[in-house]
Amino acid sequence: MSNLALGRIMTAMVTPFTPQLEVDYAQAARLARHLRATGTDTIVVAGTTGESPTLSAEEKLRLLEVVKEAVGDSPVVCGTGTNCTQATIDFSLRARERGASALLVVTPYYNKPPQDALLEHYRSVAQATQLPIIAYNIPSRTGVEMAPATLAQMAEIPNLIAVKESLSHLEAVSILSSLLEGESLEGARGFENFVERRPLEIYSGDDIAILPILAVGGVGVISVAAHVAGNLIREMIEAYFAGRVERAKELHLRLFPLFSGLFAVTNPILIKEALALQGWEVGALRPPLRRAHPQEREALRQIMERAGLL
Repeated sequence: MSNLALGRIMTAMVTPFTPQLEVDYAQAARLARHLRATGTDTIVVAGTTGESPTLSAEEKLRLLEVVKEAVGDSPVVCGTGTNCTQATIDFSLRARERGASALLVVTPYYNKPPQDALLEHYRSVAQATQLPIIAYNIPSRTGVEMAPATLAQMAEIPNLIAVKESLSHLEAVSILSSLLEGESLEGARGFENFVERRPLEIYSGDDIAILPILAVGGVGVISVAAHVAGNLIREMIEAYFAGRVERAKELHLRLFPLFSGLFAVTNPILIKEALALQGWEVGALRPPLRRAHPQEREALRQIMERAGLL
């Protein structure tokens, strides 16, 4: 579908737990193989959907190793971002040692750095790790949004190869795409296989925005819904890039209730429930999150049935 080293569909994988809320590494390996077989190009571990705030550093690293072994030569991205630059560097170096193909680095949260400090944060992490880095722009969780102009400056950092845009509006993505238009791939020297036509590529961070972001220059998605609808999402993206936009629109509209419904309560509560509805035992969620209530589960079941996913 593309020559991108990380592909067009990355799935931010849930972390399966045992009934005692210990990480179920064996189930994580099985789930990773399933995702690869149903449309996913790259697995992302220890992200938001993987409940990273409640995982210990060693659990994250062990999860990385287990998934890496399970999917063989396929790439595995590890979430390593924190709200401390040095802590991010230290953990990113440990993830590199354990075999991470690339890093997902969230914008520092809570301390709300200004834009020039954000730029320096990412530059410091990139220079220290020398791995491909995806910046994660999700102001609804971090409290600060990376501006398009800041991200355009980040394109000058060779191994900062992409941004995951999780925004409530498309305007900023369009502005960034416009700023990047015509930029030479020279800016990604040494990491050209991770980008398609610009030194900083844009991935949708929300399934609901895949098609709109593709339309303004995005290359793919870091997905939640691909856990249960990976092949359909893949078909939608392939249709778009093949010029079959009407078919892409049909699939987007078919999946739109799922994309929306999975976020009726805080992610990853409902994607774990969706997997359970498909027969996957991925366990509950570590506090302070909770399992889906019966009425939430029933609403999700109806959505999945209408989409042909049950």
